[in-house]
Amino acid sequence: MVLNIEIMKLITISGPPSSGKTAVLLKLIANLQQQKSAGVIKFDCLYANEVLQFSKIGIPVKVGLSGNLCPDHFFVSNIQDGVDWGLKQGFDFLFTESAGLCNRCSPHIKNVLAICVIDNLMGMDTPRKIGPMLRMADIVAITKGDIVSQAEREVFAFRVRQANAKAKIMFINGINGQGTFELSRLVLDAQETITLNEEKLRFSMPAALCSYCLGETKIGLEYQVGNLKKIEF
Repeated sequence: MVLNIEIMKLITISGPPSSGKTAVLLKLIANLQQQKSAGVIKFDCLYANEVLQFSKIGIPVKVGLSGNLCPDHFFVSNIQDGVDWGLKQGFDFLFTESAGLCNRCSPHIKNVLAICVIDNLMGMDTPRKIGPMLRMADIVAITKGDIVSQAEREVFAFRVRQANAKAKIMFINGINGQGTFELSRLVLDAQETITLNEEKLRFSMPAALCSYCLGETKIGLEYQVGNLKKIEF
C-alpha cells in the first residue's frame, strides 16, 4: 500500500524593515509561478498591507499580527499551523516573511531554507549589528546595489561574508527582478517539508519575561522584576 503524503517546500525570509523583502519575494514567486504554486504568510506587529501586493498577482496570503507580542516568538507559536494550511492548500512552496523588527531574533529553522534580505543603504557596519537573522541564513540577498558604487557593494559584501562565511551572497534588484532567476533555482533545490513537529530553531530566541513584558508601564527599580540586564554606569 502506497501512502499519499502531502509535501511542500517551506522557505523563511527575514531581514530588517524596508530592506526589500516583499519586493524580492514578489519577483521570486513570479519566476516560480509558471511551474509551481506558492502561498505566503506575512508576520508583522500592527499592520501589513503586503496582502494587497500578493493578492494582486493571485498569490494566496495569510497575515499574522503579533500585537504586543514579540513577532518572532509569535512566528514560532504559529508556524506549524501555517505549514498545515499550506499542505491543505496543496502549495508547492510556502514562503514566510518576518516582521524584521529585532536584529537579534531569527525565525530560521533547521532543515528549512533560510533567506536574509539586507540592503546596501543600511551602512557598512550593519552586518556586524545583525545577529542570527543574518549569521544563520543560507542565502543573503543584498538589495539596492544599483544606488551605491561598485566599491561600496564590494565592501558591504565583504562585511556580510565576515558575519556569515557559509551563506551564498547574491545581489538582487527588487524593482526589475535582476538576480531573482538565480535565486529561484536555489529555491527549487530546497528541502521538502512535511511537518515541523520536533524540528528545532537554528538559534534560541531572546529571553523575554520581565515586568514590562507583562504589562508594567511605570519606570523605576521597584517596578522591574524578572529577566533584567543592567548597564554599569
